[in-house]
Amino acid sequence: MATPAASRVLFSEAIAVDNGFGGVYGTQKADWMVDVVQQFFHDNADLQRGEVEDFLSDIMNQEFNTVVEDGSLPQLCDALLQMFSQWQQGALQTLRNTIDSLSQKKSERAKVTAPPPQSDEDEEDEEPQVMECEPSAPSVSRKADPPEEEDGWTVVKKK
Repeated sequence: MATPAASRVLFSEAIAVDNGFGGVYGTQKADWMVDVVQQFFHDNADLQRGEVEDFLSDIMNQEFNTVVEDGSLPQLCDALLQMFSQWQQGALQTLRNTIDSLSQKKSERAKVTAPPPQSDEDEEDEEPQVMECEPSAPSVSRKADPPEEEDGWTVVKKK
């Protein structure tokens, strides 16, 4: 088994924060979140999904002003618990493969490309063009501006 410090770094790769939540200090909050989630797993023995879900829900609510109601937290918690179990058992290659598959899924998101620019002369004779999108793996669709509740909290709901 790799040294505990080196393998602990590997587990921290499993804890990802993406999508730009958190405002101006989003990157710092993301780094902080990785640290506190990792510490939560290391400080608590035999965690259950509900405990992890409550912990992550509190962080999202308090630090990112986001209430997650789309059903994704149980899936995330199951994945984190699985990867932490792999780390605890010393199955570091399995953990690395799991993380790599998550990274691959992240890179398979839809890639949008704009059509080539046209001169003013071309636009007179042709109909407007639509931006083309390359097909990719299924992904979650998001609205540009999530709904805001009156109290200022963002609510994420399953469609």
